[in-house]
Amino acid sequence: MELKYYTRDQSGKVVIKKAYLDPYLDMYNGEILSYRLSKKPNAKAVLDGLSEVIKKVEKASYRTTIHTNQGWAYQMKSFSKALKDSRIFQSMSRRGNCLDNSPMENFFGIMKQEMYYGVVYESFEALEYAVKQYMYYYNNHRIKEKLTGMSPVEYRKQTSQLSA
Repeated sequence: MELKYYTRDQSGKVVIKKAYLDPYLDMYNGEILSYRLSKKPNAKAVLDGLSEVIKKVEKASYRTTIHTNQGWAYQMKSFSKALKDSRIFQSMSRRGNCLDNSPMENFFGIMKQEMYYGVVYESFEALEYAVKQYMYYYNNHRIKEKLTGMSPVEYRKQTSQLSA
């Protein structure tokens, strides 16, 4: 997802810049397992986020599937190899079909409504701080009706206690 922030050049003129958010969403409870925000699209951000996800799910007792769109980053050999080495399956959206990626697109819409629209971020650092605060809120405090009124983390903790 592309996010804009604003800075000023040496003459004081406002300059629009872009930041790129690469999150990984758990389809089980809607939790954001990992994310990276960077000043330009890059493989390192995508692979670092994936490494964090792999560490979190390596002891899962169920088959793990990572769903992605058809972006260049998710077609890299290093991305596919990391998934294969970790016995994680890849599900990929069909070309030109945004409905395949609707859970992530829904998250993007909610995030933009709740922390982005109507706010002017005057630096990358200000945007980065806001994203970090939002991710914590979304995972730990934002309740979801489909999770019986719990946040994603509360739901995961409750269901893991039931299955233990």
